[in-house]
Amino acid sequence: MSQSSSSETKEQFVHSVFESIAPKYDMMNDLLSFRRHKAWRKFTMAKMNMSHGDTALDLCCGTCDWTISMAEASGGPIVGLDFSEQMLEYGRRKVSERHMDSTISLIQGNAMELPFEDNKFDYATIGFGLRNVPDLRQVLQEMQRVVKPGGKVICLELSKPTWQPFKGLYYFYFQKMLPMLGKLVAKRYEQYKWLPDSLVQFPGRVELAEVFRETGLAQVEAYPLTGGIAALHIGTKETQHV
Repeated sequence: MSQSSSSETKEQFVHSVFESIAPKYDMMNDLLSFRRHKAWRKFTMAKMNMSHGDTALDLCCGTCDWTISMAEASGGPIVGLDFSEQMLEYGRRKVSERHMDSTISLIQGNAMELPFEDNKFDYATIGFGLRNVPDLRQVLQEMQRVVKPGGKVICLELSKPTWQPFKGLYYFYFQKMLPMLGKLVAKRYEQYKWLPDSLVQFPGRVELAEVFRETGLAQVEAYPLTGGIAALHIGTKETQHV
């Protein structure tokens, strides 16, 4: 299979996964992260330290929890982008419930080809989505393209624990227990089996930091979270970036 057709197949499958699990996505995030994803997002927001009026693009925004957090922090225009219309529908409900329709714009789109001009946003973020894209380097390059010089590219993502015995216990949970929980809770075994499978191919924290640097980002920071089961990566677009 060619690389392009392989990417298309992955993209189509991932799209079907998230269209189907959208109704249970928030609940399953609790199971996936041992209920730590909200604490991880709080830590990330503290590191971002947004100023009033800052703009942001939240890729793979899903049901918009991070999108909403950024809008609450900056009050500035925040754009959420996701390729799943079902996920966006749940996000729209949350945005409307919080009366943030004038601050947050949600659009269906492709993280690989962002429909925005260069140097537009103060931040470009992606939460728990980078391991699901066909080409993570292309997505990081696109994120870097659309942020302003001096702007930040930020990824919050599941990662790979490195110390035993926690590593072994985590992989048992992630590879064996989680798909069964997906079957019980969301009635989706194959879709939740996809999640641990996707992590196997994804770079670890140190490797992903190097990818950030390879794509041209500077001042790269990488933080392990909860024993390394997640990681926060932050890179800065150089002011003289070509």
